Amino acid sequence: MATLIDWLGGWPGAVLLQRSGTAYLFVNAAHILGIGLLLGAILPLDLRLAAVLRASALPLIGPILIRTAACGLALALVTGFWLFTVKPGEYLGNTAFLIKLGLLALALGNIAFQHRGLKSALAGGEIGPRVRVLAMFSASLWLGVLVAGRWIGFL
Repeated sequence: MATLIDWLGGWPGAVLLQRSGTAYLFVNAAHILGIGLLLGAILPLDLRLAAVLRASALPLIGPILIRTAACGLALALVTGFWLFTVKPGEYLGNTAFLIKLGLLALALGNIAFQHRGLKSALAGGEIGPRVRVLAMFSASLWLGVLVAGRWIGFL
């Protein structure tokens, strides 16, 4: 494991970020953009699925929000992993980082469960209680990932 951590900390992408404040700035900004796209899309979708918001036509906005959230998730995962490689040993010893990873794993798993019942809702069908509960769970998990991510810098 120590060899992998050392390798990650020494790969050219990590070295670039370690040596260039400008490169780190842009990768960090891209990470924040990914988080913004993800949460800016997934929270309205989850709130609509949970019946907290009622004003929007789910078949119309749902696919757009899902694609936007997916793009944000991809950007956040790639840039987050890249930022992790700058100090992998320190991050693996950070409780907030480990909590963030656990919440992220749960949130990603929730996506798989949620998409099974989502097809009917996106086609204009009724939104069942399972979808509503998973939507609230999703919103809570993604907000937890955000808070844990911000907490990393304080530990």
